[in-house]
Amino acid sequence: MAGKVLVTGGGGYIGSHCVLELIEAGYQPVVVDNFSNAHRGEGDVPESIRRVEKLLDTSIEFHELDLLDQTGLEKLFKKAHVCLCVRVRSRPLTGCVCRVCLHASQVMQAHRVHNLVFSSSATVYGDPQHLPIDEQHPVGGCTNPYGQTKYFIEEMIKDHCKAEKDFNAVLLRYFNPIGAHSSGQIGEDPQGIPNNLLPYVAQVAIGRRKCLSVFGNDYDTIDGTGVRDYIHVVDLAKGHIAALKKLKDNCGCQVYNLGTGTGYSVLQMVKAVEKASGREISYKISPRREGDIASCYADPRLAEKELGWKAHFDLERMCEDLWRWQSMNPTGFSNGSAS
Repeated sequence: MAGKVLVTGGGGYIGSHCVLELIEAGYQPVVVDNFSNAHRGEGDVPESIRRVEKLLDTSIEFHELDLLDQTGLEKLFKKAHVCLCVRVRSRPLTGCVCRVCLHASQVMQAHRVHNLVFSSSATVYGDPQHLPIDEQHPVGGCTNPYGQTKYFIEEMIKDHCKAEKDFNAVLLRYFNPIGAHSSGQIGEDPQGIPNNLLPYVAQVAIGRRKCLSVFGNDYDTIDGTGVRDYIHVVDLAKGHIAALKKLKDNCGCQVYNLGTGTGYSVLQMVKAVEKASGREISYKISPRREGDIASCYADPRLAEKELGWKAHFDLERMCEDLWRWQSMNPTGFSNGSAS
């Protein structure tokens, strides 16, 4: 057993896939979630975690907890005896971000937990000055609150690593996770109207929504629609395993892009999901959204060089897995047990 790993936000889309990969890699995840973006299943356990337990024929330690609850965090660390932390999800940029980071770092230090993997985002780069984007690209010129939140937390973690020489962190800058586990048992089921492209496209394909709005078709791209780097969520989850191994080297604070290095436009993604689903996807062109940029895709070579990690799934497989999840779960986790 490689040790206990605390996974915050572990009931969500990315978190649940990370939990599954951690178990398969020999780790023992301890999952924390406050259900702000997870679906409650039987026994007050996230439905995604219940399904992972069934898939792997195992039990997973789960705690319903908000990271603002410092007393609850203290009790958890005393009880769980974790040795590593994986922080999967962040709140929008508010005053509580500072308190969450402060509480978590204080409790980690008090319990001699000196290793952290933080899920950051390519949005910290803002509107790219060059493409593809490597880790040396300037950060902080964020075009939306989500990116500002990630940038703010990154800076706090970097400062903490400088102040506490025994503290190590790997900051993973995600590009755009899509797809689902090949079983079709866990996938992306956002609460409310999806903010991201692919879950919205899939919901249009399955009939949950009538039409996709494509925001802008006058960008300087192949077809005028925005271009992004889409990465399979399982590849992304495996990146966390590689990051945990890097922490064993007492690496200080390191930053890595997790992306494929290839960009696809919105309309290319619509066509790819149409092919995977065999269904026509209705869409309309709408005005650009404030904060959107034309193109964003990664230079992922540093992660391959230093972590031994690279994305393996191609666009066709990503869309096939996305559609398998959506077709098996037409109303998402509210189906209960997947068929």
